[in-house]
Order: sequence, then C-alpha cells, then structure tokens
Amino acid sequence: MNNNENILIIEDEDAIARILQLELEHEGYGVGRASEGRKGLEMALSGEWDLILLDVMLPELNGIEVLRRLRQNDGAVPVILLTARDTVPDKVSGFEHGANDYITKPFAMEELLARVRNLLRIFKASREGDNEDVLRIGDLSIELLTRKVYRKDHSIDLTPREFELLLYLARHKNTEKTRDEILSDVWGYEYIGDTNVVDVYIRYLRQKMDKGYRHKLLHTVRGVGYMLKEPDA
Repeated sequence: MNNNENILIIEDEDAIARILQLELEHEGYGVGRASEGRKGLEMALSGEWDLILLDVMLPELNGIEVLRRLRQNDGAVPVILLTARDTVPDKVSGFEHGANDYITKPFAMEELLARVRNLLRIFKASREGDNEDVLRIGDLSIELLTRKVYRKDHSIDLTPREFELLLYLARHKNTEKTRDEILSDVWGYEYIGDTNVVDVYIRYLRQKMDKGYRHKLLHTVRGVGYMLKEPDA
C-alpha cells in the first residue's frame, strides 16, 4: 500500500475516469476527479497532489493549456498525459509544456499503474536527494528550491522537462549517460521506440546554456550518449 499519496484525475470520459479512480483507490492512493479543464486546473492548484493524470482533449480548457498554466505556478508535481494521439510531435509538445510521461489510449491498466509507481518513486527519490540548495558545475548554478538556473550572472529560462534533464546530468556530472538511461531515469519509464526525444532536448539545452560561451559544459559522447562535464574535468 502507499504512504497517503494523492492523485488527481482530470478526464472528461466518465467511464475511463471511474475505472482509473477504482484501480488507484484499490492500490491505496487518495484520488480526486475533475471532468473539465478549468475545474481540473483549479483543483490542481488548490490541492496537494503527488501526481496528476491529465487528459489532453478536455472541454472548456484543453489539457495542454491546463498543463501550461499549472507549470507557471507549480513546476514540481509530476504529470502523466492521457491522449489518443501518439506522434512524435505530439509527444514533444507535451514534454515541452512540462509533462513527465505520456500514455496513449487505449492503455493497459497494469502499464499505467507501473508508470504511476515509477514516477512517484523517482520524484520521491529526487526530493530526498536534494540535500544541497544549489548545484554548481563550472560557472553554471542550479537552484534546487526555486528551480532557477544561471550561467555566470545570466538567467537561463528552462521548461520543466529541460530542468529535469539538466538536473539529472548535473547530479551525474562527468559521467557518460546513454540515451536509454536518460529516458528511463528522466522520463520515468522504459521508453519504447525512437530515442530522438533525448537529442531534441539536448539541443534545447545547448542553445540555452552553452551557446555563446567559450567553455561548453554539455558534451556528446560518440557512440554512447551525453555528459555534463566540468571545464577542468
């Protein structure tokens, strides 16, 4: 059973929402439900949730807009998008707006529950591992509490997904990480299919934190993956 973890379901299909609620409650989670976007956003911002299951196609306010507004106020709570669309651009759009995971309908309940457990585990471990207030790699500073990032005195504006990727690489600085490791540890599940999403986000990070600087911190390890490297390492 779970340690009083609370999950919010924002889903307009009543049958799906009801099944999700019953299964999650059976697993020991506390569950809240909303059937449209505005109400869901209101509940997400006013409650203390450990995870949110968010449908993309919602009445009044679609799921991507709910996610965008949520991330303006809360960059931490993990969100799994539920959607019938399964193209790479759709996934990248969801991740770019701050989703932590993405599952397409119809889905197997066992898979969804496994992703919920894995994402909760990752975020719990992340919170417990934050013993420092600031991580520093060369002239890069990552403020864990405020989730702000600076290169020298320049503020770097990152999306929630970019921040999680950077934080992961920073915690494993000077260590080579494969694309599969990054997907599993940052995205929170064993990603099935093309790993290009990692390359996309590495490009985003390079543009924001390395472009214009003499010393590059983010390195490609040919045939392996990527590494965040201290300038003198």
